[in-house]
Amino acid sequence: MSGLEQAPATGFALVLTPRAAEEVQKFISQEQVPSDSAGLRVSVLPGGCSGFKYSLNIEERPLEDDMVAEVSGVRVFVDGFSAQYLTGVTIDYVSSMQGAGFTFSNPNATGGCGCGSSFTA
Repeated sequence: MSGLEQAPATGFALVLTPRAAEEVQKFISQEQVPSDSAGLRVSVLPGGCSGFKYSLNIEERPLEDDMVAEVSGVRVFVDGFSAQYLTGVTIDYVSSMQGAGFTFSNPNATGGCGCGSSFTA
């Protein structure tokens, strides 16, 4: 699978590159949250310059109605609304002369903008 791991069929199927997973693990250890229950919340929120925007947060535990999957060794939490927009999304961590940060590649987006974290579906 070319070094990328996909979440099992749990209502969302996103990809977290090894580099992104490594950065998330660093953030989890820095946040001093319980490693046995903490994870990465990936969500889609209304807003941004194209209609929707991505959000990433380290959280201590999933909410009661979250979908939870292990992706590239990282526990990922996704709510039902966001799941419909995350199928096929690849999250990577990129470092360049312009800076470093997480990037999102969404094959289902019908549009986007220069910020890289906003999209149209």
